[in-house]
Amino acid sequence: MASSSSYQKRRLFSSYFWVVISVFLVLFMLGLQGFFLLNSQKLADYFREQVPMSIYFKDSAKDVEMQQLEKSLQMADYTKSAVFVSSEEGAKQTMEDLGENFVAKLDGFNPIPNSIDVRLNASFVDDSQIQQIADDLAAKDFVQEVSYDKPLVSLLNENVKRISFWMLIVSGVFIFIAFLLINSSIRLSIYAKRFTIKTMQMVGATKGFIRKPFILTSIKLGIIGALLALVALGAVVYWMDGYVPELEILQNYKMLAILFVGVLVFGVLISLISTFFATTRYLNLRADELYY
Repeated sequence: MASSSSYQKRRLFSSYFWVVISVFLVLFMLGLQGFFLLNSQKLADYFREQVPMSIYFKDSAKDVEMQQLEKSLQMADYTKSAVFVSSEEGAKQTMEDLGENFVAKLDGFNPIPNSIDVRLNASFVDDSQIQQIADDLAAKDFVQEVSYDKPLVSLLNENVKRISFWMLIVSGVFIFIAFLLINSSIRLSIYAKRFTIKTMQMVGATKGFIRKPFILTSIKLGIIGALLALVALGAVVYWMDGYVPELEILQNYKMLAILFVGVLVFGVLISLISTFFATTRYLNLRADELYY
């Protein structure tokens, strides 16, 4: 008798353990998907703001003209940052990139003009707006050329739209798969207790009375699995914040609240719903049907 009781306890623990693991893994993956979905716009903006625009000055450009343009760019709505790069600094950077002293080969002549490196705010990095900004700047008498990577801007915007669309599709599919996986794990744990459910029903217990302990247990398991998922998700978020500090992920309290509360609520709801329908199924079966 003691051996049978011990076996049942081990079996019950094993059932609960795998439910928690299933909930944890599914919610962790779902949380990651939600994290990237919630940050997709921010990630897209971050990459847009890395597209450089260089304004090259004519040799005849006066210092006051270059300084005034730099200040006006820094104050413009479309500017993320604007940094003046002197001819000497430009030559030094070019030599570092090339790995050789090209100025010496040109008998001391420096062909690199004074310039301003500009980073635009993300909302202005599209084909029409960035071209308009470049044309306006190039129209100035003391500006020799305005350069930016047009194919990169077009490709970046196309990829952002494509990735955003597919992320929504994948998220929907993943939520459906997550529901099926967690539901299957809980149904299997309820299946092991189907005879207990039917016995309680046969001695007069109401359906609500029978469901209650199963639902409470599943909610507890769902919360445990969700909390484990949140710990793992928190570690990933912390790592991402250190890896890409420009995104300021840990400062985005609203996004973090939506993400963490969403994972917890989803874990509780799916456990509750799955347990309700699983227990209802066995409550509606006849005793002889429990063997199939």
